[in-house]
Amino acid sequence: MSQMQREQLAVQRERAILVVALLPNDGSDPHDPLAELRSLADTAGAICCDQLMQKLRKPSAKTFIGKGKVEELKIMCEVHDAQVVIFDNDLSPSQIGNIEKVIERKVLDRSELILDIFAARARSHEAKLQVELAQLEYTYPRLRAMWDHLERIAGGSPVGIGTRGPGEQQLEVDRRIVQRKKAQLKREIKEVQGRKTREVQARNKDFYTVCLVGYTNAGKSTLFNATIQSASGQAGGAYADDKLFATLSTRTRKWDLGGGDAVMLSDTVGFVRNLPHHLVASFKATLEEAVHADLLLVVLDVSHPRAEHQYRTVMEVLNDIGATEPKRLLLLNKTDLLTHNADLLVIQQEHPGSLPISAITQEGLDAVTDAVLAQAKGGTIDMELQLSSADGKAIHFLENRANVLDRNYEGDTVTMSIRIGKRQLDQFHAMGSTAVIVGEYDDGEPKGGWGR
Repeated sequence: MSQMQREQLAVQRERAILVVALLPNDGSDPHDPLAELRSLADTAGAICCDQLMQKLRKPSAKTFIGKGKVEELKIMCEVHDAQVVIFDNDLSPSQIGNIEKVIERKVLDRSELILDIFAARARSHEAKLQVELAQLEYTYPRLRAMWDHLERIAGGSPVGIGTRGPGEQQLEVDRRIVQRKKAQLKREIKEVQGRKTREVQARNKDFYTVCLVGYTNAGKSTLFNATIQSASGQAGGAYADDKLFATLSTRTRKWDLGGGDAVMLSDTVGFVRNLPHHLVASFKATLEEAVHADLLLVVLDVSHPRAEHQYRTVMEVLNDIGATEPKRLLLLNKTDLLTHNADLLVIQQEHPGSLPISAITQEGLDAVTDAVLAQAKGGTIDMELQLSSADGKAIHFLENRANVLDRNYEGDTVTMSIRIGKRQLDQFHAMGSTAVIVGEYDDGEPKGGWGR
């Protein structure tokens, strides 16, 4: 198949044949191995008209699947007038080229499809940079290896699934130019990551930070909108859709927990099994919120038949990106879709401390709020502080971050009886206030000044 044919294939509504080679311990769904690829292809805009599966002990070095299956695939493409074949496996450039020579159709592997979805959905400058770098590191070198010469790929134009590039204009796929472009993108992304890290660190000093993480389409954005809206009466503002990767850019909003307590809540991109490692690396800035959060709310779609596998995938990705320090709370979402309550009880037994919720019906959200509030406070202490009435910064902090039970002004000092979380007390201590403890802790620690 000529390079021109590959470039001119339309992006939307391509007729596609889905293919999977079932290898030992590949993590695919034994009941419906192509279920996730079908959803990915639908998200990319393809029309799935047929599928082909083959069990293999190991892939063929030349065509990944067997020679007979390639011939069968060619017939399927002709019968259905398919323009693209999408594999649920990662293929080498030579394997893609060899298959395309036989079937005379464009062939994409799983990683290339995921990269294309990200390219189509990237909206922010940061996301576009990350997708472009990931495509340069993965897609373009593979295309170059398949063809003798790949002249131009028009950035952002509809030139076929797997060849979209967000923002680049007529990029010459030449090794020297690609290396220069990659270096430039890495510099820009490093600047973005630096700003993002500083923003997150600054926010963590002032607020307890909570981050929603989970498998793609687990309901994170719906939960984000539900919690923010119920707390403030205003829409959360996160785009939610019943498609994979509905969210690519992190959104952060203030979540009012009641009683003057608030945290910062972030919604993040969903994870998926076998996520391209280039994409994981380049999206590190997007996932900065998860790495540095105080608490991770792991959202799991318990109505999905592969819920447990999705949970393990999320845990693996969190470990891969370095999000090992934050505490984790498992939220069992979409309980309204369960037919039998026994299914939920089994999952709760396997994951003690998890909370069943429904982001759609908002059932169980009060329990989530209480759990987050308890974590944010880290336990409370009743105490009396005496400080200068001129210490406006310290008084403002206590008025906003603690529950003030009583206050008594006398001369140029004020004595405040407060109930405060241990974490907030540590923050107050770090401010360097001259406040003196005149009451006692609930646990019986002696009274006195901060720096005795």
